[in-house]
Amino acid sequence: MPIVVFVLAVAVFAQGTSEFMVSGLLGPIAADVGVSLGAAGLLTSLFAAGMVLGSPVMAAGRLPVRHSVTAFLGLFCAAHIVGAATTGFAVLLVTRVAAAVANAGFLAIALAVLPRLVGPAVLGRATSVVVSGVTVACIAGVPAGTLLGQVWGWRSAFWAVAVLSAAALVPVWMMLGDVRDRATPDGRARSVRREWSVLRQRPVLVAVVAGVLVNAATFAAFTYLGTITNGIAGGDRWVPVVLALFGVGSFLGVMVTGRYSDRHQRRIIVVGTALLAGVWLLAAVTAHTLVGVLVMSVVAGAVAFGVGSTLIATIVQTAAPAAPRIAGALATTAFNVGAVLGPVAAGPLVDRTDRPATALWCSAVFTAAAVGVVLARLSRRRRPPRHAGVPERV
Repeated sequence: MPIVVFVLAVAVFAQGTSEFMVSGLLGPIAADVGVSLGAAGLLTSLFAAGMVLGSPVMAAGRLPVRHSVTAFLGLFCAAHIVGAATTGFAVLLVTRVAAAVANAGFLAIALAVLPRLVGPAVLGRATSVVVSGVTVACIAGVPAGTLLGQVWGWRSAFWAVAVLSAAALVPVWMMLGDVRDRATPDGRARSVRREWSVLRQRPVLVAVVAGVLVNAATFAAFTYLGTITNGIAGGDRWVPVVLALFGVGSFLGVMVTGRYSDRHQRRIIVVGTALLAGVWLLAAVTAHTLVGVLVMSVVAGAVAFGVGSTLIATIVQTAAPAAPRIAGALATTAFNVGAVLGPVAAGPLVDRTDRPATALWCSAVFTAAAVGVVLARLSRRRRPPRHAGVPERV
């Protein structure tokens, strides 16, 4: 395996850490820049919005691989330097959007260039190495960033991400120098635009809507998970542990469902989504106890990411026949839309009730809506078809 693949994974680890560590730093950030807790939650939702905006930018981008990857990584690093140095909340919000766009661009190009780096024989392994940066960030990077923020202030966590990103800049530039860029065929942009009409197909639309709702529930809860823990007597010392447990649960959920999703995809989605609604309700009820938060962090992370990853696969599988170029981008966009929707909806409720645990009730509502979407699709499938056609997936 070329060393550059691991260097790309390090950069993705830094980006994943940045995306999720803000959850454990919301309280200190809000107090330092003088905004409410609900307003501070926009730092998470705007990052997801930037990820959504970054996808179409990459679809139209035609810069050489070496220059574009390094430029996006450099922009990501610069955004964190400015964010760590600023004293204004508005500037901090702008840096989060810029960092997210850079993140989306970097990840899109890094994944696209892997076949030219490793060849088809080990492409799957190389992809897992790069993407594992996000999972490791949830397990190790996020708690470390939160702990760093608690000891030396939230700005130190931003500086750490900037340093880690800067450390990868030179190796990325040097190791991607021999990669040749593929010519873009004429008419490609027009074809990609036409592929978005795949959303008119009901199986694709149902999977996308369910994915948005499930991810909205996940991010509504995760955004305030650190604050919920901090509000429990003696819980401030447990915030990094809770976030790490959520990351461990998410890793386990993805691994287990990934092993069985090919044979039991529909069952995982239907049963898992219904189970997830109950999990968020139980998490809301037990959020006042440290034991409850510790246990439910693992359980909620496992079920939420297990169902979520299965929905990602479903979106790709149902969209790929008619839209092979954008099937993956469609899944990424759908889940980032959910990441925007969740904190935006939960923030005003948290401010009105002055209870961060309200976000968990919001997660339960989002998941219940996802259950309704999935069940409505199943009931429609049971009706006798009016015309013969190709069997549809859930």
